Amino acid sequence: MTKTPRGALKIIKTLKKEGFECYLVGGCVRDSLLKRKVAEWDLTTSATPKQVIKLFKKAVPTGIKYGTVTIILPDGKYEITTYRSDEKYTDGRHPDKVKFTKSIEEDLGRRDFTVNAMAYDPESKELVDIFGGKKDLKKQIIRAVGSPIQRFKEDGLRSIRACRFAAKLSFKIEPKTLAAIPKTLNITKKVAPERIHDELLKIMETDQPSIAIELMRKTGLLKIILPELLGCVKVRQPRPFHLYDVYWHSLYSMDATPKGNPILRLASLLHDIAKPECKKGMTFYNHNVKGEAKVEKLLKRLKFSNAHIKKIKTLVRHHMFNYQSEWTDAAVRRFIKRVGLENIEDLFAVRAADTAAMQETIGLDYLKKLKKRINKILKQEHTFKVTDLAINGNDLIQTLKIPPGPKIGQILNALLEKVIDNPKLNTKARLKDLLNQFKTK
Repeated sequence: MTKTPRGALKIIKTLKKEGFECYLVGGCVRDSLLKRKVAEWDLTTSATPKQVIKLFKKAVPTGIKYGTVTIILPDGKYEITTYRSDEKYTDGRHPDKVKFTKSIEEDLGRRDFTVNAMAYDPESKELVDIFGGKKDLKKQIIRAVGSPIQRFKEDGLRSIRACRFAAKLSFKIEPKTLAAIPKTLNITKKVAPERIHDELLKIMETDQPSIAIELMRKTGLLKIILPELLGCVKVRQPRPFHLYDVYWHSLYSMDATPKGNPILRLASLLHDIAKPECKKGMTFYNHNVKGEAKVEKLLKRLKFSNAHIKKIKTLVRHHMFNYQSEWTDAAVRRFIKRVGLENIEDLFAVRAADTAAMQETIGLDYLKKLKKRINKILKQEHTFKVTDLAINGNDLIQTLKIPPGPKIGQILNALLEKVIDNPKLNTKARLKDLLNQFKTK
């Protein structure tokens, strides 16, 4: 087992000293047994939330209705939940009623999968594993606790979580558990888009997210979550550049995108999302432009933030850029302005992943050359947006004697275009001279 952090040990010792039971539970036990890095250390106890709060100075009732308290200690935050058994679920998410219990066995029995239904006492070294979670870890399978249909009916997100854990751990989903997913899609449809949003990002953080996406396709979950992606299945692409159809190319591009940036991986998954509707023969006209609009609608549905939508739209729109060594410095500066300096590295990562999912013979030397030219230009402190100009809207109002309004922005953008062509123009004096041409307009 992975070494238990000091804070978790303190909580366990404090509660046991007062006569209560307390265990590490769930993902931290699973990952410790697998010798994987533990992200969160969760605990469960026979003490009630009120009893827990009395024993710790900094205890926040973060989910008091369901028995959860967050304890804040010098080395971090720890969630601790009172043993409970859940009664009937009618909303496909929350139990209608929670009953606190003194039985660790009852508490583990309400959990989703056997590999998550183990508890461990680091003091006594006792592992409570009544559902065979440790055996399933060795067999590398994801199995529901008890009846899989019942587990998925309780919470529609659990079927998606099964796919995520298969990708996270590189496990197979046990046949009966897998078969229960298509039978409970009506419950998954009830899940709030915010919860699906969070689960999708967690899938993007796994080592091989394509495992989860393909499982969702096979079980019908993809039709609920990302139906747009289903249109890419069996859409052939021209050889020798492409080895796979649009669907598998998108999945392999996602896998090839560096782990640690789920938004970037999602952009790679969606970069060719409009190809099916743009296909004419073996050409996909303007699929990047139509893809930009399509991902905006898709991401809004899944409650992504405006910032994330803007990022992914930009990457989808510009992933088809075609650099030539003949580009002038002005052309490179226009490229930076068009894409946004903050998106250059991410765009290159998406392009590299896109290429990795095509033919291995296609090199990336052009990306290195373009990056070198961009770095050279950046050292010269060039201007890429109107806020970088040596004059602003107030200067225009005073010089041209025009009122605030859309025309100010139009003139600033016109000046920016001139500065991109000739960066030496970006001085207050030279830009004011250029304003003369706008006095009669």
